[in-house]
Amino acid sequence: MYDIIFIGGGLNYAGAIVAAKKGKKVALIEKDMRQLGGVCLHKGCIPSKMFLHYANVVYESKSDILEGQTALSMQKLFGKKTKLIENAWQAIKKQCSHVDLIEGEAQLKEPHKVEVSGKTLEAEYIIMGTGSSAFIPEGIEYNAKDIIMSDEVLMMQEFPKKIAIYGSGAIGLEMASFFATSGVSVTLIYREKSIQKRANPLIQTALKEQLEKIGVTLLSEHSIKTAKSTKKGVHITFEDKSSIYMPLLLVAAGRRPNVDFLTCKEIEVEKGIVTDRFFETTLAKHYAIGDCNGKLQLAHAARAEVLNVVERILGNNPRPLNLDHVVKFIHTLSMSYAVVGKTEGLKSSIVPLSHFPYSAYNHATKGVMITYSDQEGFILGAEILAPNAEELVAIVGMSLAGEMDTAQAKRTIFGHPTFSEALERTFFKL
Repeated sequence: MYDIIFIGGGLNYAGAIVAAKKGKKVALIEKDMRQLGGVCLHKGCIPSKMFLHYANVVYESKSDILEGQTALSMQKLFGKKTKLIENAWQAIKKQCSHVDLIEGEAQLKEPHKVEVSGKTLEAEYIIMGTGSSAFIPEGIEYNAKDIIMSDEVLMMQEFPKKIAIYGSGAIGLEMASFFATSGVSVTLIYREKSIQKRANPLIQTALKEQLEKIGVTLLSEHSIKTAKSTKKGVHITFEDKSSIYMPLLLVAAGRRPNVDFLTCKEIEVEKGIVTDRFFETTLAKHYAIGDCNGKLQLAHAARAEVLNVVERILGNNPRPLNLDHVVKFIHTLSMSYAVVGKTEGLKSSIVPLSHFPYSAYNHATKGVMITYSDQEGFILGAEILAPNAEELVAIVGMSLAGEMDTAQAKRTIFGHPTFSEALERTFFKL
């Protein structure tokens, strides 16, 4: 009998560590303990951002004031990535020294009981953090060889000469940036007319131009009907009956919550596991955090959610999380896109980065800072297209947490020359 059973070894582990340190008897079930740390560590944001970091070095080296050529070694990058993940995995495993780590497929069939490897474990509280899996649309015949997912990209040890990428979400745009800046011919296929249709139109246009500048061929308003491996390459047919052949197709069409382990009738499942604002399911003392609850597919959101749940179980009565205040970003090159808070139906302040000389030698003349406020002057959100936008947007994230208005924001003096001073300028224009 445990106090808490955690199902899934992604960011769930952070909550398990805290609970165990506070004296709770804790078990964490993960079907493959070599994947402790989750998709983000092993197959997602950690290795992908590492790949983009080194691809950006190559991109920077192509400046017309530099001489010589720089090329990225995929084999060396693979080795460096493998070592990084191994070290991080070992560190997480060490932190879990007071947690019972149980490897196996979990099944939750009835309240408070989890079946794993033929045994039934019981706990007062169950926290589900089973993550999500890549979605392969019907008609696309995934084979992990020439029709691949991002998992296979991170296992590559040499670059392809040419690749098609289907999807303009975070994975699609990040992989397009990585391959294009590394010298690979990239065709980005996406269903919408514009990239990131919820972004401000200025940012949509700038993202499009940025991708084209690094050599990405854009194929908008194209929905793949079928994709099959043939001797001539991957035969891709579209809804309009046109078709192309590509040597390699990366499918980046989104992810779906992992809920197959759950057959407990008291817990409702819709797009994900249904929860309230405290991440408690329709069954008391059973919680779902991270991708599996269908709210936000972000590692930092999952971590915040599980820590909030554990604090609640410990009786510390934490504030409910405001998921609108969670930072979202896409690490494209040479500028990233980041957003936090509300961005629609509000007063906006727009400052182009071209107004600042600092942007000229940072590939950021098409960048923009946009902040949003209500009519009373309270800051409610921001969109940023700039180098390291994911770092800059944290300034606005803190202002949301602190419920700052523009009068308070104007008191901060930002450094010069920096991109943050463009954000300062938006506060003065609100």
